[in-house]
Amino acid sequence: MRVPSVVRMLTGITISQIYVPDQDAALDFYVGNLGFAVHSDMQFGPMRWLTVVPPGQPDRQVLLEKPGPPSMSEETAAEVRQAISKGVAGGHLFLACVDAYRTHADLKAAGVEITEEPVDQPYGIDFGLRDPFGNHLRIAQLMQA
Repeated sequence: MRVPSVVRMLTGITISQIYVPDQDAALDFYVGNLGFAVHSDMQFGPMRWLTVVPPGQPDRQVLLEKPGPPSMSEETAAEVRQAISKGVAGGHLFLACVDAYRTHADLKAAGVEITEEPVDQPYGIDFGLRDPFGNHLRIAQLMQA
Protein backbone atom coordinates (compact mmCIF):
# COMPACT_ATOMS: atom_id res chain seq x y z
CA MET A 1 0.00 0.00 0.00
CA ARG A 2 1.36 3.39 -0.98
CA VAL A 3 1.15 6.11 1.70
CA PRO A 4 -0.01 9.46 0.27
CA SER A 5 2.59 12.20 0.56
CA VAL A 6 0.32 14.35 2.75
CA VAL A 7 0.23 11.58 5.39
CA ARG A 8 4.02 11.55 5.58
CA MET A 9 3.89 15.26 6.40
CA LEU A 10 1.72 14.81 9.51
CA THR A 11 3.69 15.22 12.71
CA GLY A 12 1.27 14.45 15.55
CA ILE A 13 -2.01 15.01 17.29
CA THR A 14 -2.20 18.46 18.87
CA ILE A 15 -5.79 18.65 20.18
CA SER A 16 -8.10 15.90 21.42
CA GLN A 17 -11.69 16.65 22.38
CA ILE A 18 -14.14 15.43 24.99
CA TYR A 19 -17.66 16.66 25.71
CA VAL A 20 -18.37 18.26 29.07
CA PRO A 21 -21.79 19.71 29.94
CA ASP A 22 -20.28 22.29 32.32
CA GLN A 23 -16.98 23.86 31.30
CA ASP A 24 -16.40 25.59 34.66
CA ALA A 25 -16.86 22.29 36.53
CA ALA A 26 -14.55 20.66 33.97
CA LEU A 27 -11.89 23.26 34.75
CA ASP A 28 -12.23 22.51 38.46
CA PHE A 29 -11.71 18.80 37.79
CA TYR A 30 -9.00 18.83 35.13
CA VAL A 31 -6.99 21.71 36.62
CA GLY A 32 -7.82 21.23 40.31
CA ASN A 33 -7.71 17.43 40.54
CA LEU A 34 -5.51 16.32 37.66
CA GLY A 35 -3.05 19.22 37.58
CA PHE A 36 -3.70 20.29 33.98
CA ALA A 37 -3.14 23.93 33.02
CA VAL A 38 -5.42 26.16 30.98
CA HIS A 39 -4.02 26.64 27.48
CA SER A 40 -6.85 28.63 25.83
CA ASP A 41 -10.06 30.08 27.21
CA MET A 42 -11.82 32.39 24.79
CA GLN A 43 -15.08 33.06 23.06
CA PHE A 44 -14.79 31.55 19.58
CA GLY A 45 -17.87 32.71 17.73
CA PRO A 46 -20.92 31.25 19.49
CA MET A 47 -18.89 28.80 21.59
CA ARG A 48 -16.36 28.92 24.39
CA TRP A 49 -13.03 27.46 23.19
CA LEU A 50 -11.52 25.94 26.32
CA THR A 51 -8.41 23.79 26.14
CA VAL A 52 -6.23 22.38 28.91
CA VAL A 53 -2.83 20.70 28.78
CA PRO A 54 -1.24 18.03 30.97
CA PRO A 55 1.71 19.13 33.10
CA GLY A 56 4.83 19.64 31.00
CA GLN A 57 3.08 18.92 27.68
CA PRO A 58 1.98 22.23 26.15
CA ASP A 59 1.56 20.62 22.71
CA ARG A 60 -1.07 18.07 23.88
CA GLN A 61 -4.28 20.05 24.30
CA VAL A 62 -7.64 18.66 25.34
CA LEU A 63 -10.65 20.64 24.16
CA LEU A 64 -13.33 20.63 26.86
CA GLU A 65 -16.30 21.16 24.55
CA LYS A 66 -19.82 21.86 25.69
CA PRO A 67 -22.30 19.97 23.47
CA GLY A 68 -24.47 22.40 21.54
CA PRO A 69 -24.61 24.82 18.66
CA PRO A 70 -22.90 25.45 16.30
CA SER A 71 -21.67 21.86 15.98
CA MET A 72 -25.06 20.27 16.80
CA SER A 73 -28.69 21.14 17.45
CA GLU A 74 -29.92 21.63 21.00
CA GLU A 75 -31.92 18.39 20.67
CA THR A 76 -28.79 16.43 19.73
CA ALA A 77 -26.83 18.19 22.48
CA ALA A 78 -29.38 16.95 25.05
CA GLU A 79 -28.88 13.39 23.77
CA VAL A 80 -25.08 13.79 23.96
CA ARG A 81 -25.29 15.11 27.54
CA GLN A 82 -27.42 12.09 28.49
CA ALA A 83 -24.95 9.69 26.83
CA ILE A 84 -22.02 11.34 28.66
CA SER A 85 -23.74 10.94 32.03
CA LYS A 86 -24.24 7.22 31.32
CA GLY A 87 -20.57 6.83 30.38
CA VAL A 88 -21.37 5.77 26.81
CA ALA A 89 -20.48 8.90 24.85
CA GLY A 90 -17.09 7.58 23.80
CA GLY A 91 -15.01 10.22 25.60
CA HIS A 92 -11.76 8.62 26.74
CA LEU A 93 -8.42 10.05 27.78
CA PHE A 94 -5.32 7.95 28.42
CA LEU A 95 -2.81 9.63 30.71
CA ALA A 96 0.64 8.68 31.99
CA CYS A 97 2.11 9.13 35.45
CA VAL A 98 5.33 8.35 37.32
CA ASP A 99 3.77 6.49 40.28
CA ALA A 100 0.38 4.87 39.67
CA TYR A 101 -0.22 3.86 43.29
CA ARG A 102 0.49 7.32 44.67
CA THR A 103 -1.52 9.04 41.91
CA HIS A 104 -4.41 6.67 42.62
CA ALA A 105 -4.25 7.37 46.36
CA ASP A 106 -4.10 11.15 45.84
CA LEU A 107 -7.08 11.14 43.47
CA LYS A 108 -9.10 8.86 45.73
CA ALA A 109 -8.37 11.16 48.69
CA ALA A 110 -9.57 14.10 46.58
CA GLY A 111 -12.91 12.35 46.05
CA VAL A 112 -12.39 11.43 42.40
CA GLU A 113 -14.61 8.56 41.20
CA ILE A 114 -12.24 5.60 40.77
CA THR A 115 -13.75 2.90 38.54
CA GLU A 116 -10.88 0.44 38.61
CA GLU A 117 -8.12 -0.04 41.18
CA PRO A 118 -4.47 -0.18 40.04
CA VAL A 119 -3.66 -3.36 38.14
CA ASP A 120 -0.30 -4.73 37.03
CA GLN A 121 -0.42 -5.02 33.25
CA PRO A 122 2.22 -6.23 30.76
CA TYR A 123 2.88 -2.56 29.86
CA GLY A 124 2.92 -1.19 33.43
CA ILE A 125 0.40 -0.35 36.15
CA ASP A 126 -2.88 1.37 35.35
CA PHE A 127 -6.27 2.25 36.83
CA GLY A 128 -9.53 3.78 35.69
CA LEU A 129 -11.61 6.75 36.75
CA ARG A 130 -14.41 8.97 35.51
CA ASP A 131 -14.61 12.72 35.33
CA PRO A 132 -17.65 14.38 36.96
CA PHE A 133 -19.60 14.00 33.71
CA GLY A 134 -18.99 10.32 32.93
CA ASN A 135 -16.01 10.49 30.56
CA HIS A 136 -13.60 7.60 31.09
CA LEU A 137 -9.95 8.19 31.94
CA ARG A 138 -7.12 5.69 32.36
CA ILE A 139 -3.90 6.58 34.10
CA ALA A 140 -0.85 4.38 33.60
CA GLN A 141 2.63 4.14 34.97
CA LEU A 142 4.24 2.78 31.83
CA MET A 143 7.21 0.41 31.83
CA GLN A 144 10.39 1.67 30.27
CA ALA A 145 11.20 0.00 26.97
